[in-house]
Amino acid sequence: MLYRQFTKQDEIDDQYNVELIVGGIKPHIDFFVGQSARARDELECLLDVPFGPTVEETLDIFPARDPDAPILVFVHGGYWRRLSSKEFSLAALGPVARGITVIVTNYALCPKVTIPEITRQTRAAVAWLARTELEFSGSRERIYVSGHSAGGHQVARLLSTDWAGDYGLPDDVIKGGYSISGLFDLGPLRYSWLQPMLQLNDDVIRRESPLFDIPKAAPPLITDVGGAESDEFHRQSADYMQAWQSAGLAGSYREQAGKNHFTAIRGLSDADSELCNAIGDFIVSCEK
Repeated sequence: MLYRQFTKQDEIDDQYNVELIVGGIKPHIDFFVGQSARARDELECLLDVPFGPTVEETLDIFPARDPDAPILVFVHGGYWRRLSSKEFSLAALGPVARGITVIVTNYALCPKVTIPEITRQTRAAVAWLARTELEFSGSRERIYVSGHSAGGHQVARLLSTDWAGDYGLPDDVIKGGYSISGLFDLGPLRYSWLQPMLQLNDDVIRRESPLFDIPKAAPPLITDVGGAESDEFHRQSADYMQAWQSAGLAGSYREQAGKNHFTAIRGLSDADSELCNAIGDFIVSCEK
């Protein structure tokens, strides 16, 4: 066995190579690029704001009108090794229309950096947000985090951060997390086509797999997955939520009927979509 029930790389790739599963990525990337360009054209935005010392450590801010609006930090996907914040500006279209300020983060990619470094950069973005004196609409007391795929993994890493011990910030700097098609067990990826780019080893898998690092205290979390995604993507989100709830933490597992790995985030571009409704309801529930 390579991992769990898998005996061959092809079996793992069949579950995790999302481009092959959907029959090609181009139509989805074209949608992301087109809708993201529309977001930057139609919405007020502050682009390429630096939050760290390296050139990749930037973020794009899409403010809502209300000075005290909740802030949703969105971390993009791409299996930690491709894409950028610019393909995911679409994440602002729906939430901003619902009165939520959106911040889309960027980070350096594998193999230039490791996954632990990506986690450091994502945490640094939240720390910057909590401390910045840059003026834009949005309450630093109402920070939420979301992300897709590798970004969904980063949501879980953010929720396991020792904000007080490592950053001198309040433990509850993040009020809630919404992970979409996230990856919480990195073990099988070591035996996949991704390994030459990710360079996973036992230490990285143990430290960076959220399934093996459930926090003792954390804000509410939703793990959301497309109904048409592979069995392994369902297992990843379901197993993590089971471990999360078993630790006494608040959270729930959710499926989007008929959605695949890429269409699972299209709803972010539509304020009236099922996904935007779910995120809006989640924020309201966290603030009751």
